[in-house]
Amino acid sequence: MTSPHRVLDGGHHRVVVVGGGQAGLSMSRCLTDRGVDHVVLEKDVVGYEWRSRRWDSFCLVTPNWQCRLPGFPYGGTDPDGFMGREEVVAYLDAFAASFRAPVVEGVCVTRLRRLRSGRFEVVTTAGTLTADEVVLATGPYQVPRVPRAAERLPAAVTQLHSSAYRSPGQLPEGAVLVVGSGQSGCQIAEDLHLAGRRVHLATGSAPRVARRYRGRDVVAWLDAMGYYRKGIDEFADADAVRFRVNHYVTGRDGGRDIDLRAFARDGMALHGRFTDVRAGVVTFAADLAANLDAADAVSESIKGSIDDFVAAEGIEAPPEARYTPVWRPGDAADATHTRLDLAAAGVTSVVWATGFGRDDRWIDVPVFDGRGYPAHDRGVTSCPGLLVLGLPWQHTWGSGRFCGVAADAEHLAAHIAARIAAGRALRAAEVVWIAGTAASTYPRDTRVDGDWVAPRTVA
Repeated sequence: MTSPHRVLDGGHHRVVVVGGGQAGLSMSRCLTDRGVDHVVLEKDVVGYEWRSRRWDSFCLVTPNWQCRLPGFPYGGTDPDGFMGREEVVAYLDAFAASFRAPVVEGVCVTRLRRLRSGRFEVVTTAGTLTADEVVLATGPYQVPRVPRAAERLPAAVTQLHSSAYRSPGQLPEGAVLVVGSGQSGCQIAEDLHLAGRRVHLATGSAPRVARRYRGRDVVAWLDAMGYYRKGIDEFADADAVRFRVNHYVTGRDGGRDIDLRAFARDGMALHGRFTDVRAGVVTFAADLAANLDAADAVSESIKGSIDDFVAAEGIEAPPEARYTPVWRPGDAADATHTRLDLAAAGVTSVVWATGFGRDDRWIDVPVFDGRGYPAHDRGVTSCPGLLVLGLPWQHTWGSGRFCGVAADAEHLAAHIAARIAAGRALRAAEVVWIAGTAASTYPRDTRVDGDWVAPRTVA
């Protein structure tokens, strides 16, 4: 890695990559292979999200064999296992070292704008540089999203976002309310539950998936079925797919299902979707049964697709009985599922597993849609030279993951190489602000940004 004290001020690169996670490093590897001059700017350290925003027992939910960054597939002894946090960090470090990635750590990009010359001006905490192309590889996990209702929690209740959760011992004694049943919420609820804590879980619309079925990991089946190679443009509801919550499952202890019904049977309190908190009482929607049924239905439909694939291909695979619910909630209006008096229940902590958003206010280039999402065609935006990488479902299911980001990075590297080979002169494109100026459209005055909400990217 390059020293963070490297002088950037006044420099120029053909490409500046913003972000030193798996996406930024993958872009760097593909550019290195093509001999394209570039630098990677990382505001913290390589793999910061994995190092600092994952809990102690965290592990991947996809098998290790799916870790295939460009030219650097998983080479360990447990391809069907699931790397833990420290192993993931080591994998990223080894990947960066394998090609001496030109990463400058500890440098934050504070402004990006396009000059009349067609070049980009990149303002950083270490000076200002220019670039012909810029790749935004900042990822979706930027700004923790917490509902405004959190402000009404009693002051005595400890609350933190899932990105700040580390272990059960971090929280004060007492029961814990986890809000959100996506991957993070379910795994954190399980972590607390296994530690013997009384857990209340506010569920949502997240679907689930079985860990294994008919003798194989379900991920292996879906890979064989071509699901992970299906492009976003093949879906009729592409926008809805991009913002869909991930299926919950775990790789913990070698991998297993996450069955919320089993947790409830064993003492975890399940509730419907979080709606509000007033005077120390949390309320939930009367949709717990519907949430559980919908999650099970998705899991069973995936099994049905596998059955069809096995039959069509004539594959020898042992038959397996379908899932039978081990617990069901009572009446839909049951107060135990729709109301929680925090003090009476002994709840001393709340973990908000309510997703993340992006903060792109430093980007003074109008390439965003009405929801604040960067509009692009497989990473190529409407502004010549400005590219994005590592978004969920950027092109396929694996775009933001270890299994699919390599293909997207190579696609963008080829795009950049084609521009270089064609010798195209960069011209200031007709990319204009609809109203006002960049500064007035995205004010940076903290006095007026207090109520700003990050556009949602992932749950």
